[in-house]
Amino acid sequence: MSLNPPVLLKEKEENNSKFVEIQHSQTTSIAAEDPLQNLCLASQEVLQKAQRSGRSKCLKCGGSRMFYCYTCYVPVENVPIQQMPLVKLPLKIDIIKHPNETDGKSTAIHAKLLAPEFVNIYTYPCIPEYEEKDHEVALVFPGPKSVSVKDISFHLQKRIQNNVKGKNDDPDKPFIKRKKIEEQDLNDSNCQDTTLKKIIFIDSTWNQTNKIFTDERLQGLLQVELKTRKTCFWRHQKGKPDTFLSTIEAIYYFLVDYHTDILKEKYQGQYDNLLFFYSFMYQLIKNAKCSGDKETRKLIH
Repeated sequence: MSLNPPVLLKEKEENNSKFVEIQHSQTTSIAAEDPLQNLCLASQEVLQKAQRSGRSKCLKCGGSRMFYCYTCYVPVENVPIQQMPLVKLPLKIDIIKHPNETDGKSTAIHAKLLAPEFVNIYTYPCIPEYEEKDHEVALVFPGPKSVSVKDISFHLQKRIQNNVKGKNDDPDKPFIKRKKIEEQDLNDSNCQDTTLKKIIFIDSTWNQTNKIFTDERLQGLLQVELKTRKTCFWRHQKGKPDTFLSTIEAIYYFLVDYHTDILKEKYQGQYDNLLFFYSFMYQLIKNAKCSGDKETRKLIH
């Protein structure tokens, strides 16, 4: 007995639905295995060639390195700078590196290599003074006082207003005069630019961050906490959750959120090339683990 058309149609819809579910499941599985697969990256052919040829000389110090010199912050001889992407950032970045952080294992250097005009790296305790600029500088660090990226401008405006009130809190001035000056300064402060101009990141293991974070030069700064994301870093810190990001991941995700939440613009991969080295190394390590290639893993490490 043949099935009538409505039954056939229902079966076809059910089969299509199952096919879509399977496809979605496979896509989700692939994305989970390779979270860096959809980045808008420049050609990594130059890195592929460098990886095949092995370590090369730093043109500044002469050291033998893979891809770049982590001491001089420059690419090595077999990675021509003309074949590397340069990333334009919407604000300046200061990275404060713990003195015990191993240079060769730090991903902070990627940011300096790919956005040299916007990124500075300082080794603690040699860091800039931020006190006079606390209304335009923030520190990425989680904690009870941290704010989300989307609330940065609001809190910077509050700081400007608090600074005005503190400046005019002079008991020797008559109350009415103080009030008038304060009102005028508050009006002026409302017209001030509350755009974040510099963001600070701490580059160290999580067990070492406290020494830098508690420094009095950083204590007065606005703290910003990133949305929860999972790290892809191959040097996972023992005993720490997979939401503890590497420095370059933290920089990248902050900029993505800043672009959408503060600049209110659609994100179209503008900062993806900050992960130019990171994504390539991630894929190398992943492939080496699958194939048991210890030599490639040694080169990267």
